[in-house]
Amino acid sequence: MKKFILPVVLLLIISCSSNEGVKDYTQANEEEILEYISENNLQALKSDSGLYYVINEPGTGEQPLSSSNVTVAYKGYYSNGTVFDKSDEEGITFNLRGVIAGWTEGITYFKEGGSGVLLIPSRLAYGSDDYKGIPGGSVLIFDVTLIAVN
Repeated sequence: MKKFILPVVLLLIISCSSNEGVKDYTQANEEEILEYISENNLQALKSDSGLYYVINEPGTGEQPLSSSNVTVAYKGYYSNGTVFDKSDEEGITFNLRGVIAGWTEGITYFKEGGSGVLLIPSRLAYGSDDYKGIPGGSVLIFDVTLIAVN
């Protein structure tokens, strides 16, 4: 019995301590997104996950699944307008299972030819961790056009 209890206790200690220093940005992200929506007069919808999205053009082609390969043109920026990434006009191709949760969910709201805006709270992006120059806790905003479902 002792051999069983020690590993369980160690596992509990490790799992509890792994959340130390992790800041919860949920409320701050929500406020930032709502302020951005208001300032930019957007007609955004909110999903159950907390993702906000705007459909400017729904598109008329195939609608992707969360496991689809897609080609998307995009511009990623913060609520202050600073651009952190963008594709060229031809877009990039990837599988929706290999990107942040906000993209995996958000791209499925469009059909081919559709465009809009994804307003992604940090918990659906990179969380409280810095990632390739993107500060932890950041709200990420993307102008997206779904070019193709491959």
